[in-house]
Amino acid sequence: MTNFPTRSHAQIRQALLDRQELALLDVREEAPFAEAHPLFAANIPLSKLELEAYARIPRSNTPITVYDQGEGLAQLAAQRLRALGYHDVALLEGGLDGWHAAGGELFKDVNVPSKSFGELVDAQRHTPSLAAEEVQALLDAKADLVVLDARRFDEYQTMSIPGSTSVPGAELLLRVRELAPDPQTQVIVNCAGRTRSIIGTQSLVNGGIPNPVAALRNGTIGWTLAGQRLEHGQQRRFKAATPGNQALAQQSARAVADQAEVARIDRTQLHQWQADGQRTTYLFDVRTPEEFADGHLPGARSTPGGQLVQETDHVASVRGARLVLVDDDGVRANMSASWLAQMGWQVAVLDGLQAADFSETGAWQAPLPAVPVAEEISPQTLAQWLETPGTLVLDFTASANYVQRHIPGAWWTLRSQLAESLAGIDAPQRFVLTCGSSLLARFVVPELQALTRRPVFVLKGGTTAWIAAGLPVEESRQHLAAPRIDRYRRPYEGTDNPREAMQGYLDWEYGLVAQLGRDATHGFFVI
Repeated sequence: MTNFPTRSHAQIRQALLDRQELALLDVREEAPFAEAHPLFAANIPLSKLELEAYARIPRSNTPITVYDQGEGLAQLAAQRLRALGYHDVALLEGGLDGWHAAGGELFKDVNVPSKSFGELVDAQRHTPSLAAEEVQALLDAKADLVVLDARRFDEYQTMSIPGSTSVPGAELLLRVRELAPDPQTQVIVNCAGRTRSIIGTQSLVNGGIPNPVAALRNGTIGWTLAGQRLEHGQQRRFKAATPGNQALAQQSARAVADQAEVARIDRTQLHQWQADGQRTTYLFDVRTPEEFADGHLPGARSTPGGQLVQETDHVASVRGARLVLVDDDGVRANMSASWLAQMGWQVAVLDGLQAADFSETGAWQAPLPAVPVAEEISPQTLAQWLETPGTLVLDFTASANYVQRHIPGAWWTLRSQLAESLAGIDAPQRFVLTCGSSLLARFVVPELQALTRRPVFVLKGGTTAWIAAGLPVEESRQHLAAPRIDRYRRPYEGTDNPREAMQGYLDWEYGLVAQLGRDATHGFFVI
């Protein structure tokens, strides 16, 4: 087994304080990651490493430090990263327990840098807010107000404040004047918990809109805890900005970005940054996914601005890297950049673009290593094989997808727990692997062959192709070969969370500023 060097808590901490580039990778699944991790750790589970590494760590000589909590995943991850072409890979000395023993602060939940920053903004700027009961009273009185939901549209559809409109965070300053043209109209911004409500409200305050504006304190969690009704499946979305309102938003957004000392670069400077082999440069398009698909800069990644600020660690996993933001309206990139700069990133807005520069079309595609060669079978062939004993289907999709629908008789498992999963399953004559598209399944083929010495096939097109062929699916949890730790259940998601979990989440958020102080590596500031 390859020996890798180690890096200590002290070395990582000093690199963060010095604003050096580093990737601190937690290679456990998301649920254990959410239980405890360093502030700037990025979660890239071992099971999906090949699918995510190149996009999230684009420079091969980035200093990467990998850890687990004694599960044996870190050494395997380091080997895979080396095989993927990364040159500077080390293990965290003592793993997660070593970090804690050395005095390192541990944080719960996910997207903690943005959530702790949001609490810092609230503490320093005293972002205006209204309690759920106060907003309900305004609605009951048919007061002049609009409620703007700053989450993704799919989150808004799951549950929303009655009468609210979906306006994801980066769109707020650009769209608010269309939805509240009267400067006397009260504007309420909500999310599920606190962060996007605070950042969205403060964006409008920083942008100088004339309306009174307030966050819905504690979001839909607070609304639920107050015993108030939520809507479901709503479709209300923001309107296009008129030229006059866009011009006002452009002026405001540029002023806020300048106050946060956001850099301005052109395409020539961008190309110079991208050619620099000693620095990482991410290029993010912060418009909507639909706009991105209609036309974008070559090499850009679609990261709608509000989610980029919320989930920076998930897409820019190299702390200390440079971020370049793109839009076509001069509002969304500037507002998003203003927040990222305050969160300690070196961030620039790409200026001087013309319509012709947005020459690429289609959805963003993640860069991938060479995909292992595998023998494919069609959905029809698999259906025939399943008519007689001897074929076992292993499904590597997200567990949430699996329990909703899967190929009858298929077992769900985690790639990172493959050997343990197989111990509880009778060995078949042959295996067929699938996931949503079968992309992840292909990477499992050589591992499964080495473990079982049985024939292994991949379902062409994955479970998506099976369903498209009109073949039957089932909904059950009878064949779970591994614990469902691939995703952390957020207390602010869905509509069936225990009240204790929701209140506990809010209490945790309120305590983040104190944790930031103890950690003391964040480099945040608030304008």
